[in-house]
Formats: sequence, C-alpha cells, structure tokens
Amino acid sequence: MQRSAEQVAELLKACLGEGSAVKIDGLGLFRPKEGRFEFVPAGSPKVFIAYVQEDLASAEKLYNSFLDHGLEPWLDRKKLVPGQNWPRAIERAIEVSDYFVACLSRRAVRKRGQFQAELRYALDCARRQPLDGIYLVPVRLEECRVPPRISREIQYMDLFPDWDEGVSKLVQALRNSGNGSA
Repeated sequence: MQRSAEQVAELLKACLGEGSAVKIDGLGLFRPKEGRFEFVPAGSPKVFIAYVQEDLASAEKLYNSFLDHGLEPWLDRKKLVPGQNWPRAIERAIEVSDYFVACLSRRAVRKRGQFQAELRYALDCARRQPLDGIYLVPVRLEECRVPPRISREIQYMDLFPDWDEGVSKLVQALRNSGNGSA
C-alpha cells in the first residue's frame, strides 16, 4: 500500500509539474497556482445518471448539462475503466451519490436488465435517506408512464418539450434540496 501511495504522489507531482490540473473523483482538484499547488475540494452534488442503452444520447446530454451547471455527474460510459468490476463500481457510485436521476422513457419502463436493477438498488438506498429528503429523482425524457412504485411516493419531472427549461428546473431542485454539498 505504501508503494502505491508513493506512486500516486509521484504521478500527481509530475502532472502538476507539467502545468496540468489533476481531478480525483469525489476528492477534488489539484492544480498549479502561482508557482505552487492548490487543492480545491469537491463540493458539488454528486449525481448518478441511470438510463437504458437506447437512451444513451439523452443521458450523455444530461451528463454534459450537469457538468455545465457545476454538478458532478456519474455516467457509466464516462466513468468506468477497462477491467473494472462494473457491477460493484455502479453500486458504489449509487451509494455515494447525493442524487440518483432515473431517465424514464417508453423503452426504459418496459425493458428488463441493468436499468431496472439500478433503480431497485436506488430505491433501497433511498430508504436510508431522511424521509423528507430528495434522493431519487425520476425524469421523463418523453411521454411515458412512471412505474407505480415510484409515482405513488415520488414526484417526477419532464425534460420535454423544452430540454433547457427542464434541466434548469432539475438543477435548481438538486441545488436547493440540501442533500448535496453545494
């Protein structure tokens, strides 16, 4: 373990020495500043984005919108690395996220598989949250039914017909809920 920590420190030092900033997910940003180094701790809400493969383009658009608004989104296509135990990495990302955004579409609510497993796991994680807290945020990408188990207790929002307005309201809700670090 000591050797690994030393290797990480050397890599960090080399990158900073070249003038590059180094971001470590969940920790913060190391960057050169005025001949020294500065550490900026992560402070934005962490948002897990769940989607079905057929909605990847919308999920990536949401990921980029969250980045543009200063949030820390987590999307499997952007965060998983080759050889990583992806089921465990996804569970861990869900557990440490301040919010779980479920992208609902006609395809998502009908399809069996990973999205449904992530949604069930998020519902379990939501049980550990304060009763009046916001954690699971269902968003509809298009006109579709919201699963009854969710619609009975959780308010959803639409990202259509005006994507920018929907994202703006979503970001405002996440920032104002008090769950995240912002």
